[in-house]
Amino acid sequence: MLFSVRVCYNSYVKKVALSKLFLYRYRFYIGFFLLAVAYLTLLFGLPLLAPNGLSEAEMASAAHSYALQPDNILRGDLVNLPYRALQKLSISVLGLSVYSVKLPSIILGVFLGLLLILLLNRWFKTNVALLASILAVLSASFLYLAGSGTPLIMLVFWPTLLLWLGSKIQGVTKPKPSYCFIFAFALLASIFTPYMIYLAGFIVIFALLHPHLRFTIKTLPTIPLILTIFIILLGLSALVVAAFINPAIIPELLLAPGLTMNGFIDNVKVAFLPLFSWSTTLESDFLSPFVGLASIALAVIGLLSTAKGFFASRNSIASWLIVFTIFLAGLNPESAILILLPLAILIAHGLRYILDKWYDLFPDNPYARISAVFPIGFFMGIMIIGGISHFIFGYRYVPMVADEFDNDITLVRANIEPGSTLYVIDDETAYNFFKILESEEKFCTVENTLPAPENYPKNFATLGPTEVSGELINIITSPKSNNSDRIYLYTSNQQVPEQVQE
Repeated sequence: MLFSVRVCYNSYVKKVALSKLFLYRYRFYIGFFLLAVAYLTLLFGLPLLAPNGLSEAEMASAAHSYALQPDNILRGDLVNLPYRALQKLSISVLGLSVYSVKLPSIILGVFLGLLLILLLNRWFKTNVALLASILAVLSASFLYLAGSGTPLIMLVFWPTLLLWLGSKIQGVTKPKPSYCFIFAFALLASIFTPYMIYLAGFIVIFALLHPHLRFTIKTLPTIPLILTIFIILLGLSALVVAAFINPAIIPELLLAPGLTMNGFIDNVKVAFLPLFSWSTTLESDFLSPFVGLASIALAVIGLLSTAKGFFASRNSIASWLIVFTIFLAGLNPESAILILLPLAILIAHGLRYILDKWYDLFPDNPYARISAVFPIGFFMGIMIIGGISHFIFGYRYVPMVADEFDNDITLVRANIEPGSTLYVIDDETAYNFFKILESEEKFCTVENTLPAPENYPKNFATLGPTEVSGELINIITSPKSNNSDRIYLYTSNQQVPEQVQE
């Protein structure tokens, strides 16, 4: 008996002494601060790291965004409107460049990372949330998403926002009406992003079928509930009106009209092969493996650990999101990127299970409990460093992926004289992209058809080899091109008449 009391006393003294240490008391604040610094540094340095250029999808997105006009709303052109407006603002202010095209996704990536951290911190203990947040936001897949200059990031942003808002409503005795209103507006805005109308339907069905969520809805105050339903119905009405004015948005929002079952299965294969395969064999913007083996292992542990309490809303939501992602991937392979959200949740479940099992082994020994920091830290360090290295070097040197990106805009700005003409032949995406340069004062004119030789401008260039009878003065090469040569600079022998002064 005396020995037992002495052990308990020593354990209590050790815990008290440990709790007074500065690093121990503020370990979570320090951890989240270091995570924020590392994440922001990587995020805003992404255009300099990888993929070191723009893909065809990014150039198409930039051209589409720059064509945005104030009357687009009246014409029913509402698809991805928030992202397009932000991207046009970025290009208009900073000029056309790799950085200005990617900046909207970088900014949204900051908010997405914050929302994911808040969501995990809401559902899990702080230690689990911190470790899972580090693995999620510093992963190669998350960095790629935040550095892609396309609206693809919205496919993960809206569900993460809606889940966090839902967590502020569900499980609270008296949820604030403001969260209900914000949730309704976010759900309204999300349906104008491709594929997200299915998510809205999934959320409604899931909330009505799940007993915990049904109870939450019943306990909401009457007036906020009615106003929330009214806002959602208003959004659906706006969608119907926009579709009536501009029917072209219907297939864009609903995806792949006329898709067959065989096409659906093929899309699922194409979508998930780069995510989990261990050799890049397909030409794709996604680097294989998009999700590392260690992350998959943690997610599997998390999935198995939630089987016992599957019907708890936060346990089942990740599993149903995976099923929903597979459905979306069958409609459009790019939507497989949504898998990042349920994987982050399952990884947190896996870490929680591992830590709980370790703490159960040493319930009264604080030093033994803390000793788990070293193997976990070593394991996470390998995952993070390996993931970032895979991201940086893979997108630069894996041929099937690196070939999907080019740095033509950097070469054009560095080598074409202001006032010259750039001819982009047989490439509509590149032509629409470089056409943005015409709006920049005194830079260059962009054309997609060569004139007769006698009408050549004094200085001009072609993007790629083209039959031209002018005098070739230089060839600009790039390591991002299979044939190395990207821009051909010419000068014309024709005498350009001086402008007549009126």
